[in-house]
Amino acid sequence: MKATLENAANYPFYDVIISGAGPVGLFLACELALAKCSILILEKAEHPLSPLKQLPFGIRGLSSPTIEALYRRGLLDELEVPKHLKNPFATTQGPQPSRQAGHFAGIPFHYDNIDTSQWAYRLPGSTDTSMISEMAELESVLARRAEALGVVIQRGLAVTDLQQSEHGVAVQSGDQSFIAKWLVGCDGSRSVVRKIAGFEFAGTEPAFTGYTAKVDIADPEQLKPGRNMTPTGMYFQSQPGYLMMQDFDGGAFHHADKPITREHVQGLLRRISDTDVTISALHVATTWTDRARQATAYRKGRVLLAGDAAHIHSPLGGQGLNLGLGDAMNLGWKLAATIQQKAPEGLLDSYHTERHPIGAQVLDWSRAQVAIMRPDPDARALHAIIHDLMHTRDGATYFAGRVWGVLTHYDLGGGHPLVGYSVPDFTFENGKTLGELMYDGQGILLDLDGHDTLKKVAGEYGIRYISGSVKDRLGVSAVLIRPDGIVAWAADKEPDYSELRKAAGNWFRKQS
Repeated sequence: MKATLENAANYPFYDVIISGAGPVGLFLACELALAKCSILILEKAEHPLSPLKQLPFGIRGLSSPTIEALYRRGLLDELEVPKHLKNPFATTQGPQPSRQAGHFAGIPFHYDNIDTSQWAYRLPGSTDTSMISEMAELESVLARRAEALGVVIQRGLAVTDLQQSEHGVAVQSGDQSFIAKWLVGCDGSRSVVRKIAGFEFAGTEPAFTGYTAKVDIADPEQLKPGRNMTPTGMYFQSQPGYLMMQDFDGGAFHHADKPITREHVQGLLRRISDTDVTISALHVATTWTDRARQATAYRKGRVLLAGDAAHIHSPLGGQGLNLGLGDAMNLGWKLAATIQQKAPEGLLDSYHTERHPIGAQVLDWSRAQVAIMRPDPDARALHAIIHDLMHTRDGATYFAGRVWGVLTHYDLGGGHPLVGYSVPDFTFENGKTLGELMYDGQGILLDLDGHDTLKKVAGEYGIRYISGSVKDRLGVSAVLIRPDGIVAWAADKEPDYSELRKAAGNWFRKQS
């Protein structure tokens, strides 16, 4: 019998069902389970492992907001790959003159041009701004944490249908049925949840087909090292035998869904590189495009979207994973508070309000890279101008801030320059850091001057109150921190308690 909301009592019931056990779905599940919600993940793949998730294909760059999120939940140290795989853009040892710090459309910017003093509230001891990770390990770490928190993960089950009302969602997976208060689609760019629920997915069509392949090259000396823009496309060999190419065919080959043969890859590489290079064997290959689309709303009734289900774009610059994990960090605590009736009015709607503009920025960032990588005179002219800008101090600082995510900001109002940004990782006199005190996922009212009234306000709204001295307070007296680490209110001197209560009421429900 198919589940409906009328016969819901006959089927397994959860607070939230998540479609998709990728990093976004798993991290969202961890956030919800940390708040004691009951969670079921349905994943269509029977096995989590894939060669495309393992190095080198599975290499992913993590930016500052993601690194901070993992750190604030005690997950960062569980990742082994970043400890052993050298990150060419790492900042652990501090800036080094003329060393590349990152790139935009293949154009590098360098540490000696970056003016970090422009980021006045970023402490020297903060987590790295970028880090190399592996998709397979990240999923494994998140899955272990999710299961330890009681999340149920069922593999080999894809969402095939859903029915929702104002009270809940009935989810069908083949001949199995489940009921939940909420459903979140984290099921990727071809999201079944998005399609069945009727979300509009607006955007632009692709300019190219991208290729990632592992091959044996009989005469590798014919290829130039590094990233090479040519009159017919781009090719890049990250290490011997691992190729990435872009063919500006409007995405035709990718969408034709043809088999990727050795002959096709060799012909394409010869055309783009203008050589007669020979590929002797093709081991694995995949294609992708720069199609850029975004759901016009991230919520429709009791169905929400996160990650690639909500937005797709070119992987240039590696921002897709970071964008999706940012969705999960933002949505998790808000949905949990809504489920537990601890949310003030409009809290869940702020998920779309805050994350949709961030997604739109990343899509435009991707489109801009494609625009200057096209093999035509207009793009070459733009490329030259961007190259010059990136080699200025302000230009390099701007691009670093965007690529590393340091400039990520929510428009929350408020007069203090910290509001809407990630909270600095203050170090207390006993050596503990603020990030280490955020493992439980609670909001915090941090009092650095012992204001008696602050503790009272924290009690009024059920916010964790922490008082103490820190080694570098950056001139701050008190900070209200949301569970996702975003500053909701701050004061440099005697707090304005009416403004604090107003800010607290936006994010936390007043205790009865």
